[in-house]
Order: sequence, then structure tokens, then C-alpha cells
Amino acid sequence: MHHDWTLPGAIDAVTEVAGDREMIVWTSVRRTYAEVQQRTRRLAACLRDAGLGVHRERAELERWECGQSPIAVVLSNCPEYVETMIGAYRARAVPFNVNHHYHPDEVAALLDQIGAEAIVYHRRLGPLLVGAVAGRVLIDVDDGSGVPPLAGSVEFENAIANADRIDELPEPSPDDLYLVCTGGTTGRPKGVLWRQGDIYVSAMGGAEGATAETIAAAASGPQRVWFAAPPLMHAAAQWTVYAALHNGGTVVLHDDAQPFDARTILETAARERASLLTIVGDAYARPLVDELRAGDYDLSALQQLATGGAMTSPELKHALLELLPHIVIVDGYGASETGGMAYGASTRNAETQRFQGAGDARVLSDDRTRLLEAGDDEIGWTARVGRVPLGYLNDREQTERTFPLVDGRRMAVPGDRARVAADGSIVLLGRDSLVVNSGGEKIFVEEVEEAVRRHPDVVDAIVVGRPSERFGEEVVAIVQLRDHVAVTPAGIRDFAAQTIARFKAPRAVLVCEQVARHPSGKADYAWAKRVAPDAVEAGG
Repeated sequence: MHHDWTLPGAIDAVTEVAGDREMIVWTSVRRTYAEVQQRTRRLAACLRDAGLGVHRERAELERWECGQSPIAVVLSNCPEYVETMIGAYRARAVPFNVNHHYHPDEVAALLDQIGAEAIVYHRRLGPLLVGAVAGRVLIDVDDGSGVPPLAGSVEFENAIANADRIDELPEPSPDDLYLVCTGGTTGRPKGVLWRQGDIYVSAMGGAEGATAETIAAAASGPQRVWFAAPPLMHAAAQWTVYAALHNGGTVVLHDDAQPFDARTILETAARERASLLTIVGDAYARPLVDELRAGDYDLSALQQLATGGAMTSPELKHALLELLPHIVIVDGYGASETGGMAYGASTRNAETQRFQGAGDARVLSDDRTRLLEAGDDEIGWTARVGRVPLGYLNDREQTERTFPLVDGRRMAVPGDRARVAADGSIVLLGRDSLVVNSGGEKIFVEEVEEAVRRHPDVVDAIVVGRPSERFGEEVVAIVQLRDHVAVTPAGIRDFAAQTIARFKAPRAVLVCEQVARHPSGKADYAWAKRVAPDAVEAGG
């Protein structure tokens, strides 16, 4: 039986050999591995003294059940976000992300749904939580906002300063949970439950069969600086951070309490000599391209630009590679339910929209009974085999649907359509819930969005379906144009039809001031559906 790692255990193995190395950099704050180790041990002791930890061991539980104390993390990016997670894991409690752009009622509902026993929060976000604090342990991070803490709350620095018995912490287990809340765009959020031993390998940079020696060797290599620009309240940013830490890297966090600002991102990447920068699709890529064209930044240390969570259009990838010819752009495909599943690497003069699956990324047949092979014509489902989540918290039915056993093997099937190309690569087609059925044809909205966004006067676009008497459903594009330009709906349709089949091109177009996206950069399809009835016909 191979040795599985806990998340704090792997970081401790790095700290053994890299204790003096900077671990987290955020605005003017810089903390080493050794400092964070002490701070998180003290936080764990504080949580343990508050009665938080493990209540029932994994062996006693169904795979959709949680036997540990859930701790809500209601913070913008900051070192305390990472410290809260590691401290909770050391106490054998389970931290979980809360989207602080939710309405207070949605936050309260999520905390009840997950069963939060404690909340760690930024003071400026305290008003979000007023109706959700009863009976919960409260720890506040002073963000300089001047907003007073909630009644009964303990300040983070005081909590760790006053902790005692830090040498009596429990021994975490690889069966302890990593919990990430996903979604909310299509119904209420779900809590995805992973064993730490599995997520370490599937999404957090851990190697199968890693030993203390191999972790130490990786950490002793050249120091890498990874800059996570997206918010830590989303899984992809957390995975970037832990993949860096598990390999001895230094993590730079963007201060996302401020609006997204391409200049700040690029100035930070240049100052810290970041070797890797993570972004979310076009929502980040477009302002970065504009700022790179306008300014002068020394990004000679940058080796990789990693993008995931939303599509990055070929035009913007091309522009980034022209502006930064020495970098590799890595497209990541994955989900909270799968971890990182497939990757596509583009370099200057060798750009790709195809993905090479990791060894355990496969395509499952449409009827979910067999795995497809190279040369199969069928459109199936993306799937990951092996190290996948246990299930969705408190939801047996969804757990059994999304994480089925096929031929006795655990699988994760997140709901994306794909096929296997003749060369064995995976061609992603899009999310099944976003397919438009028009005149008997299945149209994947991501493909249409990509075609529309190629238009030189289009800044951003989202594509959805709306009811149609003639076709049952028709494709609608909601577009944001560059300032002071005018483009007709027919012009958008004709342009898209130059690169995709005409039946897929938008039959109606709505021009708006700004396309709505979630703070993560992902498209707000619920908003797009609401405004789609106002779209103007674009001709035949």
C-alpha cells in the first residue's frame, strides 16, 4: 500500500529543508515556511481548544458524510486565508471556501447547508454574516477597514498569540477531508468532499508514491515563484497555491479586495520575478494584453502563464505569445469534482486548442458503461478515474450520479461533453447543461462564444439559447463592443459563420454595456438567460 500524504504533512516535509524560504508574499507581508508552520500550529491549538476537530472517523461514514468540524473561510486573498486552511487541517477540522460576493441570505444558507461550526472572516465582510453567527466560533482578521468585529469574535493575531499546548495536536490522517464549495451558477452550491491523500496527487502538485525524501528533493531545487492572481475562494487558485507549497515554491497572492487591475498584476509579477502566473480566461487575458501593449514590464523571469476556469480565446493567446514570446501558455481543464484533468501547452508559432489528458483522464461513453478509445466516433463524457472525490456533502443521489463505479473503478463525471480524437487527445466540446438544441442540432455555446469573440470589435461575449417557434431553441449572443463602434446583429452572425457552421452562428444578438461575469471570471449564464429575450434577430 502506497503512503498517502496529508496536506499539512507534505508542507512540513518541505519546511524541514526550506524553513527560511519565503512561503507567502502579499502586498507588504512576507512570511517564511517556518513562520507559517508556527502560526498554523498555534491556530490549530486554538481551534482544538474551542472543541473543533474530528467527531467520527472516515471508516464509520458514508462517502457523502463529513465527520469533522467545518470552518467557513470568509476572506479575500491574504496570508491568513492559507494559514486558516492549514491550521484547520492540523486540528483535523475542515475549512471550506465561501464566496463573499453572495447575498447575506445565500451565505447563511450555505453555512447551514455545510454545518459550519466556526467562521474566520475579514472585518469588512462581517455585515454579510450578521444573521449566520449564532452558536458558531468567530475569528476575525483585522483588514484595516475600520469595521468593528462581530460580537464574541476573537481577533486572529490574539487567537494565535494566546494559544497553548501546541505540542499536543492530533495526528492528521490522509482520510481527513478537503472540502470545496462549487457552483451556485446552476442551482445551489455543492460541497465536494475529497480525501486529502487524493487531492494532494490529483490537483495539488503531489507525486504518486511521494516520500519525505522525494518531497525534500523537489523543494531543494531551484526556487520558483508562483503568482495566483484569482481569488482563493475558488478551487483553481487554492490548487495553484498548494501545488507551489508542496514543491517548495514561494506563493504571491493578489489583493483581490481591490478591483481587478492589470497594471497591479503585471507590476507585482515583475517585482517578485514570478515564474508562473495563473489567470481565468479572457476576463483576465484581455486587460493584460491591453496593459502589456501600453506599458513596459520586465517579465523575463516569467516562464508559464496558466489559464483555466474559463475559455481563453485563440486571438488572446496569440497576442500574449507575441507580447511575451519566451513563455508557455498552459490551458488547464478540470473541475472541483475532478482536479486537474488535461492540459494544452501553447508556445509562439505552436498554438493549440487541444488537450492531452493526464493518465487518468478519459472519455466515458454516452451511456456511461465503457471508456472510449482513439478512433471511437461517439460523443461521450469527460471522466477521471482513480483518485477522485468521495462525493457531495449530504447528497447521496448526486454523489452516485457524478462519482459512479464503472467496472469496479471510481470515476468522476463532471458533466462535460468530449470525444477522443484519432491521435488519442481529448477534444472538449462543452458543458452538457449549456448545450443549445436548435433544429435537431446540438450546439455547444463555448464554440460559438469563441467564434464571436474573434470579431475585432467585440470585447466579450456570452452565448445562450432562448425558445424559438421555428427551431425549438435558438442561439443568442450577448456581446460587449469596443467603445465608439457599431456592429449589426447580422454582421456578428456573418462573422461567426466564417469559422463555424452557419446553423451554429447566433440567430439573435444583444449589445450590452458590459457582459456579466462572476468574480471568478466565469460567465454568468443565469444573467445571460434573463436578458436573452431582448436580443435582436440577426437574419438568416
